[in-house]
Amino acid sequence: MYIPSHFQFQDNAEKIAFMKRYSFATIVTVKDNLPIATHLPFFIDDLSDKLLLSSHFAKANEQHKYIEENISLVIFSEPHAYISPANYDKRESVPTWDYIAVHAYGKAKILEDETAKAAVLEQMIHFYEEDYMQQWENLNDKFKKGMMKGIVGFEIEITDLQGQKKLSQNKTETEKHRIAQNLSKSINMEERVIADYIKKL
Repeated sequence: MYIPSHFQFQDNAEKIAFMKRYSFATIVTVKDNLPIATHLPFFIDDLSDKLLLSSHFAKANEQHKYIEENISLVIFSEPHAYISPANYDKRESVPTWDYIAVHAYGKAKILEDETAKAAVLEQMIHFYEEDYMQQWENLNDKFKKGMMKGIVGFEIEITDLQGQKKLSQNKTETEKHRIAQNLSKSINMEERVIADYIKKL
């Protein structure tokens, strides 16, 4: 990822917090020199000395056949906003876009063991809707096993984590304030979120 110095994250902890907040991401893998991608929810585990991402494909999705032999890229990106040159003091200005994105690279491992696959599903239930766990535990085994046969669980150990938060840091304080104020009035939720991020700088 091209990351100008003034758009860098402070540290990995900040990147990981962003990944957890926007955990529905895109996994990109190479097949025959062409990128293929799937949009998936991820569970982010940063409790050990390794950063692990886990999720699952539908078994019918061929991408799972290539994730162990190639490095995968998982792209976390959500809030973004068009920035009009009307926000700037100089007339010689052009439109741009403010956004936040994190790229996570690593080689995936298919979870062949049914217990490991079930553990990944339960991690995701706890993360996304803990109240559903009681219902999941009370489902009959035949139904659960049938559901699990239709998915391919996997885990990625992240070896490279890159991030960019382009939030008008290269503009004057007056311009940043104006941008944040204008975006905070938008009917678009993502633009209001970007406004909040700018205000926190």
